[in-house]
Amino acid sequence: MSNAYDVVVIGGGPAGYPCAIRAAQLGFKTACIDAWLNRDNTPAFGGTCLNAGCIPSKALLESSELYHRMQHEAAAHGIGTGKLELDLAKMQARKDAISKQLTGGIKQLFAANKVTGLQGFGRLLGNGQVEFKAHDGKTEVLKAKHIVIATGSEPVSLKIAPFDGERIVDSWGALEFTEVPKTLGVIGAGVIGVELGSVWNRLGAKTVILEALPNFLPMVDQQIAKEALRHFTKQGLDIRLGAKVLSAKSGKKNVTVEYEVGGESRTETFDKLIVAVGRKPYTKDLGADVAGVALDERGFVKVDAHYKTSAPGIYAVGDVIGGAMLAHKGIEEGVALAEQLAGHHTQVNYKAVPSVIYTAPEVAWVGLSEEQAREKGHEVKTGVGPFAANGRAKAMEQAAGSIKIIADAKTDRILGVHMVGPYVSELLAEAVLALEFAATCEDLALTMHGHPTLSENLHEAVLLVDGRAVHAVNKPKK
Repeated sequence: MSNAYDVVVIGGGPAGYPCAIRAAQLGFKTACIDAWLNRDNTPAFGGTCLNAGCIPSKALLESSELYHRMQHEAAAHGIGTGKLELDLAKMQARKDAISKQLTGGIKQLFAANKVTGLQGFGRLLGNGQVEFKAHDGKTEVLKAKHIVIATGSEPVSLKIAPFDGERIVDSWGALEFTEVPKTLGVIGAGVIGVELGSVWNRLGAKTVILEALPNFLPMVDQQIAKEALRHFTKQGLDIRLGAKVLSAKSGKKNVTVEYEVGGESRTETFDKLIVAVGRKPYTKDLGADVAGVALDERGFVKVDAHYKTSAPGIYAVGDVIGGAMLAHKGIEEGVALAEQLAGHHTQVNYKAVPSVIYTAPEVAWVGLSEEQAREKGHEVKTGVGPFAANGRAKAMEQAAGSIKIIADAKTDRILGVHMVGPYVSELLAEAVLALEFAATCEDLALTMHGHPTLSENLHEAVLLVDGRAVHAVNKPKK
């Protein structure tokens, strides 16, 4: 087989593999190189998302939520469960099987679209060349007209809490526990920290989350974030804000964590400690300097509006270029780039990137929060629809949370939608579509929603913006 390609993608995660598939669909001879190895040293496409992030974490979140609901909600439905038993090994095996099915699916998609999948390491050599080193050590040089960097990101490590793979672990390690820790510490109350904390809290671990920032989920509308915090606290998550970790030392039986709150030093011991303080770009041994690819001060690959790097013929997409480190954002960038290489006019709307935290209740948002909208100079009007009045949510025994609409008072245009509640991840697409089409509150108010559905609550929130709700008490107009 010839080693000359039209497109070579380095990285087979959510940004890389869709880019490779779309490029092949558009007629480019394409190869995708991916270096991922699972714990058992088996290679797999899909990157962190499919192997150690989005997918396995959602599998454990679903399993742990079912366990929690059977404990706390079954009786309300008239269902007697008796004594519940937890088989963590089977739960973990199910999680692994789901990931394996999906990563295997990428191989099938590559075959169907005639993408050459190469499992090993890719390194830039300059002059349109990429060195491919297979996991068995064999190397070859590929030539390409277009080279795409999609090497993703990795967990940020802390010098004060170094990973040891046993007691102090990263997000991947937190998905691999073989027994439920009696006590669990989490550094970081962001998306990953709250999700992983929820999993093990539901399964019985006494969980403490230490967050250095004074506000919970500062990227979320604070009215919604405070409501989410109240629900999580009620579930038993001990979330301590303004807690700056000073050190973490791993011993034979536990981890000792020293932290500071309000100027007061405190010490806690945990069986396990998860460090979830964010992610950083992965460019190790990429050869960026050799190829003339510029990185910024934080290590992200610099690109222009069309994903071009500083080196001719080399592009970058996904986590490695910064912005929202989300799989769906990477997918859209990878596809957009492939289409641009084929001469199509495509772009990604970064003002309408959805975000979700898969807790129970879920937290989901798109667009501006009320605080952000006011900072940008908008005259704001809002509507908040509580799920407590939603018939479907009550029937599900999950009538917790609210949906908040943030709109411009002068133009009626929707600026953002922030929610906490049951399955709001599935309601979010309507809000994203509203932002994509520059919809007004009136547009959504005139859109019929099925009854009884959770989506009615989005409709109710829009009606509340202008005091038009039928099934809720409208706020007084000034």
